[in-house]
Amino acid sequence: MWEAINNCLQTIDDLVWGVPLMVLIIAGGILLTVRLGLLQIRRLPLALKWMVKNEEDGEGEVTSFGALCTALSATIGTGNIVGVATAVCAGGPGALFWMIVAAFFGMATKYSEGLLAVKYRVVDKDNHTLGGPFYYIEQGMGQKWKWMAKVFAFFGVCVGLFGIGTFSQVNGISSAVQNFFDPNEVHTVEIPGLGTYSWTVVIASLILAFCVALVLIGGIKRIANVSQIVVPFMAILYVGFCLILILCNITKIPDAVVTIVKGAFNPQAVTGGVVGSMLVAMQKGVARGIFSNEAGLGSAPIAAAAAKTKEPVRQGLVSMTGTFIDTIVICTMTGLAIVMTGAWQVEGLEGVEVTTYAFQNGLPFQSQVSAFVLMICLVFFAFTTILGWDYYSERCLEYLTNGNMKKVKIYRWIYIFAVFIGPYMTVSAVWTIADIFNGLMALPNMIALFALSGVVVKETKDFFAQKKHKMN
Repeated sequence: MWEAINNCLQTIDDLVWGVPLMVLIIAGGILLTVRLGLLQIRRLPLALKWMVKNEEDGEGEVTSFGALCTALSATIGTGNIVGVATAVCAGGPGALFWMIVAAFFGMATKYSEGLLAVKYRVVDKDNHTLGGPFYYIEQGMGQKWKWMAKVFAFFGVCVGLFGIGTFSQVNGISSAVQNFFDPNEVHTVEIPGLGTYSWTVVIASLILAFCVALVLIGGIKRIANVSQIVVPFMAILYVGFCLILILCNITKIPDAVVTIVKGAFNPQAVTGGVVGSMLVAMQKGVARGIFSNEAGLGSAPIAAAAAKTKEPVRQGLVSMTGTFIDTIVICTMTGLAIVMTGAWQVEGLEGVEVTTYAFQNGLPFQSQVSAFVLMICLVFFAFTTILGWDYYSERCLEYLTNGNMKKVKIYRWIYIFAVFIGPYMTVSAVWTIADIFNGLMALPNMIALFALSGVVVKETKDFFAQKKHKMN
């Protein structure tokens, strides 16, 4: 039965993540990059400066940095550790190249999303903020497109509940915890109707669901407060260990880079025919890149809309740094570690096991220490992603139900239950379901970005013209 379900899901996934959607996402990023004059290069230093410098008197619920950390909490997750490994194993090392290319153009996309989110957001008398693709579709494109805004919001709820937000993150946590504490499944328990599982998985799911519930009950401000502490800590910790691994294997970098570039255009030459075409490498790289940094997906602008800011352009630049940090820095380091150590070529390894192998064989520590470090990073990454995606999907549901907070609170408990059952979903099914909902969510958002690209360009030109005038 599971095989039939997996085959059905894979067919749907191949249809959703076919050439048309990949072309749409990349073309959108290229269009915005050209129309904005390579803004992601020219304005990156300013964006990084504003990333940590909050505005004094803007409307919104959380600080600009808090909004970014909420967005990063959702984007820096298992996609950076497990997703990169899955992409490289399925699409060859060349998938990493396409992931970086997609992220470069995705920075322009993420900038545009953040700008539009603040421009078209709604702030009520209680300072409660609601914004994102559903509002810039409805208000920017017009009321006749409200049906598309609702389609986006519906898929946003589904992505949170069945995709990025719950199953894939919890599955990554449980796999990492089991691989470290009980790799041979010595201590197991029979769960009726589900099968036999390690006690570590059961205990981890209980603790995780409890911790998630504690934070989610506090709403956006508690999520932002937790994210502002955990996100910088976990990102610095992970990047630090990746740098140690790369420096300890620095002589392998030239060969790894050649392998990645060659694998992007001629996968068969690198994989020995395992990956048949450049299209497969591109598809896996772009799909996992979107899963990781969410540029074009329309999720990050929901958090951006809550920022205390008066300037849409400023928040757009801050939002843009999320893609840079997530994919161009963190995912690249993970991919390099996997290619340099040859972890992607080891048969029988799946998901987090690939990255664990890379850490154990690339770091100058005992294998248990390396595995423990990766487990801690993965647990933190996935935990904050669960929090961030609950916020996104709750805001989508709030829009769908016209602000019915009773339904939102019921959904919150369903979400917590989904976190609890996440470890008992199969790895292949989990990632496939996540991919499908990602693609469906991206479609209406990308249509809106094409339609409103002129608004983005005008806002950007006006802002920097005023800024230049003030300096003079």
